[in-house]
Amino acid sequence: MSAHAASWRERLLVLLQACLPTRALSRAVHAIAHWRVSPIKNALIRIFIRRFNVDMREAEEQAPDAFTHFNAFFTRALRPGARPLPEDEGAVVSPVDGSLSQLGRISDGMLIQAKGMRYSAEALLGEPAEAFRDGTFCTIYLAPYDYHRIHAPADLDLRGHRHIPGRLFSVNPATARARPALFARNERVVAQFDCAAGRLAVVMVGALLVGSVDTVWAGRICPPHHRRPGPFVPANGQYARGAEIGRFNMGSTVILLATPGLLDWHPELVPGQSLRMGQPIGSLSGEP
Repeated sequence: MSAHAASWRERLLVLLQACLPTRALSRAVHAIAHWRVSPIKNALIRIFIRRFNVDMREAEEQAPDAFTHFNAFFTRALRPGARPLPEDEGAVVSPVDGSLSQLGRISDGMLIQAKGMRYSAEALLGEPAEAFRDGTFCTIYLAPYDYHRIHAPADLDLRGHRHIPGRLFSVNPATARARPALFARNERVVAQFDCAAGRLAVVMVGALLVGSVDTVWAGRICPPHHRRPGPFVPANGQYARGAEIGRFNMGSTVILLATPGLLDWHPELVPGQSLRMGQPIGSLSGEP
């Protein structure tokens, strides 16, 4: 068996998740993360900082006890200048801190989830995805200890967004190897933008204990959780490269999809590589 194939332990983990009341668990975690009882929220924040060795020097607010609740700490802003952007205006930057899961071409409308496992762009976006057929994509996994705001990878003009209900499976690499079409099954928010001479989709995928996604133009999109996909909601707005466009209220995954000819990934990028928001990951086609 390939070293990248799902083990029996990973398949068992997925089976156990399928039996869990994931929405109830997410609601409970969401409530706990917003408790304002000082002794409890301060203890949670300090334990988390020690457990995951969080570097508070990057944060705009560096005093752990100053946050109103755990979620305010979890979605903390970076201090100005913490992530300088590259001087090259044609550089596409990572929208988040995280680990690069997969990247490459959207071959015949299909994306790679894990080695030997593919899923369709149409299922992910919840609508026909002909514009992205034979384009490019990358998937970035955010661990719980990562910075959780999402930023524009290039200069973007907002077209709108769609909320797609779904499950709340974990999105860590082990689950990605064991659960087919994982990202197209989980609850997600799909934002679409015009960028240079093409279109870019930013898919914010929810996960186990992660039932809340915000955008800067629409505020909190979920919860509430719906049973049917929502309509595409047109919206306007311009976001310069590096500007905040959204946030998760726990760890999750961001997937970028670009139309053919829009951008090229840097050839040195490899799955498993750690990325930091603002780090160059590609260039707009025709740019050096």
